[in-house]
Amino acid sequence: MSLFSKALVIIKPDAVLRKLAGRIIQRIEDKGLRIVEMKMQRLTIAEADELYKEHREKSWFQHQIDFMTSGTCILMSVEAMSPDGEACLIIRQMMGDYGSYGQPGTIRGDFGLDVRQNLIHCSDSPEAAERELYIFFGDAEL
Repeated sequence: MSLFSKALVIIKPDAVLRKLAGRIIQRIEDKGLRIVEMKMQRLTIAEADELYKEHREKSWFQHQIDFMTSGTCILMSVEAMSPDGEACLIIRQMMGDYGSYGQPGTIRGDFGLDVRQNLIHCSDSPEAAERELYIFFGDAEL
């Protein structure tokens, strides 16, 4: 078992467009998390569909696919020194609630303007992290 827990973090197109990526990355690093791998790319429809596949039946699914493929994203493999999945928990607490509903001091609370275009994605569990990291980084991150 690894001493490190990992999470996929995506800085979404709205954050990149608004030039918030550096500030978000700085918060992740200031927290003591480590960025293991990072790349900029525009998600394909197939990648976005695979990322959100458990939500295919939801009314907002197509909007999410359209949004996530609308511009450049920054994809990161982020880790915390913990075998129990805390990377996901720590980052999701840092993210805050969706859109402008986020608590002050969180990424979404401080920068969020919209519930659907909500700046940042993070895996919600270690199992999801493994699946999501594979989509974007392949075997190198497993």
